[in-house]
Order: sequence, then structure tokens, then C-alpha cells
Amino acid sequence: MYCPLDEDCDDLYQDIVAQLWRAWGGFRGEAKISTWIYRVALNTAISGFRKQKRNPLNQSVSTDDLSLSHIDNRAQKEDIELLHMAIGRLTEVEKAMVMLYLDEVSYEEIAAIMGITQNNVRVKMLRIREKLKKIMELY
Repeated sequence: MYCPLDEDCDDLYQDIVAQLWRAWGGFRGEAKISTWIYRVALNTAISGFRKQKRNPLNQSVSTDDLSLSHIDNRAQKEDIELLHMAIGRLTEVEKAMVMLYLDEVSYEEIAAIMGITQNNVRVKMLRIREKLKKIMELY
């Protein structure tokens, strides 16, 4: 969600791995390792996204960039394209929460990763769903 182009995704993956390597000494074991990894990855992705926002490339996202070739139903493809577009209009934090939700991360873990309470996660997810519905209704 933070880099629609494959090349950017590969670069982000390398940045995340490098950041995990550098940060390993700071892992205190207070959270599960998966939670810590998600948090490092998310912070790295958001930092990269902010840098990219400051230096936009003005590239548009096409259907090919979204890798939807495995979906046969045209209506499903259009719905997924619309969802990707709608997610692209969310804030950085909202995108992160959607990404974690789509990865089937529990609200408990999302709360730990984001540094907020579970109730706050529930409220934010409800608002994000409503926001996505409104965005998608416009199209």
C-alpha cells in the first residue's frame, strides 16, 4: 500500500530488513517478536512514504501495477481497483491499520503495533470502514 510499483516494493523490503538488522540490539522482548517486526516495518514504510511524498514522482497507478491478473471476474477486478484507490486516499496511519487488518492481525496486536488501546483500534477501524464506503460511493 505504500509503494504501488514492484521496484519500490523491493526497495522497501530491503530497507525494512536493513532496519530490522540495525534495530535488533534494541529489541527488549517486551512484546512478541512479530509485533516488534510489524512495528519496525510499519515505521520504515511510513518514513519512506513521507520522503516519497516530499519528492513526488507523479506516476499513476495502473491495473497492471496492482497485479490483479489472477482474478477472473471483471466486477471483482473493478471492486479491488476501487478499493486500492480508496485506500490510497487514506492517511498514513489509516493505511497502516488497513494493511494490518487485511493481514488478519488481531486487534490486540494492532493495538500493540500502533501503540494505542484495543478500543481505540476498534473505533478507528469503524471510522476507516465508513470513510472507505464514502470514498467508494463517490466512484
